[in-house]
Amino acid sequence: MKKILQLILISGFVSQLFAGNPDRQGEAGAYELLLNPWARTAGLFSMTTANAKGVDALFMNPAGVGRVSGLEIGLAHTRLFAGSGISLNSAGFCTKVGKKGGFLGFSINAVNFGNINVTTDQLPEGTGATFSPTFANLGLTYGFTFENKISVGFQLKGITESTSEVSAFGVALDAGVQYVTGAKDEFKFGIALKNVGTPMRFGGQGLSVNEKNPRSETQYNLTYSQIAAKFELPSQLLIGAAYDIAINKDSKLTVVGNFTSNAFSRDQLGGGAEFSFMNMVTLRGGYKYELGRVAAEAQLHSGICGGLSVDVPLKKDSDKTLGIDYAYLTSSPFGGTHSLSLRIGL
Repeated sequence: MKKILQLILISGFVSQLFAGNPDRQGEAGAYELLLNPWARTAGLFSMTTANAKGVDALFMNPAGVGRVSGLEIGLAHTRLFAGSGISLNSAGFCTKVGKKGGFLGFSINAVNFGNINVTTDQLPEGTGATFSPTFANLGLTYGFTFENKISVGFQLKGITESTSEVSAFGVALDAGVQYVTGAKDEFKFGIALKNVGTPMRFGGQGLSVNEKNPRSETQYNLTYSQIAAKFELPSQLLIGAAYDIAINKDSKLTVVGNFTSNAFSRDQLGGGAEFSFMNMVTLRGGYKYELGRVAAEAQLHSGICGGLSVDVPLKKDSDKTLGIDYAYLTSSPFGGTHSLSLRIGL
């Protein structure tokens, strides 16, 4: 308990330094870093800082990546903000390495914007051509678990955003810790600091313009290269707790609470619960509230959430499992976000 209190005090101090600032909304970029592709944790609106594990922890908290028995592979597809035509595709794996508690993980996430019409000043309705931006990030995770009680993890991410004529690249670091205690490891506490990294800036041929030379006595055109402004990454501090309530040998109810401090938007607070039956079917739901939000404002990343997971052993009495997860997140505007994940535990 003393260790938990120390972690809470440290996280409270950091959150004061990291407190959300609504006046800075819109000043950051690369917001695809805030999109959770994994339905098992998305079904609780990414409020599982304390108990995320396996491939789901590749997004939530790198400290939880090693809380699997062996190798876990995941694939995910998310239909973002139904009606927008945008989707998110992801893949990842995590595995134990060595015999002393080390673990390793890798993930790739890519946003699909579909085909967008090319327009010009002369043809504002479109030229007939289309383009599709490329927004993607790669993550490499490493960490260590100490006697199954305390785990720490770090993730290094490369971020790229580009079209045919402009591009930007950045590097970010995630770091996290999870602490488990109780007679049956029923209480969990976690902290994660995410998306702390280098500013990004767009550059390329698309920022060049052809204009007349400034000297009027000679008429010819010059190519001017414009310099785009830098933008910061959407850094976050997450603090969460979870508590397992045993129903019987194979069923339990888990209650979670989570606080998110956003460097470039309002802070968020929420909670939820999930019920696991026979270690095969899990139902979950929760609510996340954006602190200080005006009722008329849109809330793309808060509100009601829900999800379902089904885990089936690949063989009778085997630890190898196949898991399917679904999640639904409300959004305003648009028609909500649907996520579907496939997990294989070997």
